[in-house]
Amino acid sequence: MYRCYSFLFRGWYLLLGIYHKDIYEEKEDRSRQYIFIANHISYMDIPPFLLAIHQPVRVLGKYEMVKVPIFGWIYRIAVVLVDRSSPEARARSVRALKSALKRNVSIFIFPEGTLNETPDPLKEFFDGAFRLAIEMQTPIKPLLFIDTVDRLHYKSLFVLTPGPNRVVHLPEVSVEGLTMSDLKTLKQNVHDMMSAGMRRYRKYDTSTGI
Repeated sequence: MYRCYSFLFRGWYLLLGIYHKDIYEEKEDRSRQYIFIANHISYMDIPPFLLAIHQPVRVLGKYEMVKVPIFGWIYRIAVVLVDRSSPEARARSVRALKSALKRNVSIFIFPEGTLNETPDPLKEFFDGAFRLAIEMQTPIKPLLFIDTVDRLHYKSLFVLTPGPNRVVHLPEVSVEGLTMSDLKTLKQNVHDMMSAGMRRYRKYDTSTGI
């Protein structure tokens, strides 16, 4: 399914004049398993992720997206759905992600939980990705979506613009030997790393936003 989507998005990019570019600050070992995380700044974030990852992966996605006509059906098949309004549904999602990790399949999570519409590089992170990383002793691989907000801004959902769509691959973050007492520090360290990375590739004006 994900391979089919990647071919589809490459053709779509070609028609729109958008080009994908991977920037490796550190290459990932494609034979290894990761918890991939990324900033969430546009509804355009999923296509570059699918073009950037070259290994089996399951994506955690919001349940609300299944309501979108046609796309919602595809979305339901392709992702692990999470309904944050239901504790039971959240627990099922966690079990599904753990099951994927146990089968040596990587997973992908937006730790911000929802779109970042602030003037800052990142919103605060939820604990989920980092809790899973510690519990399953799986390294974290941060990605940065640099240009998706320029290609499709969250305020103009029907206006796509041509240009680059860069994905920055940051160094992996080991969780070997960490316990839940390290969760807060781990989360802050990764947040700081990703925030600094975003500032290396984009300019931010806190008075006006992105």
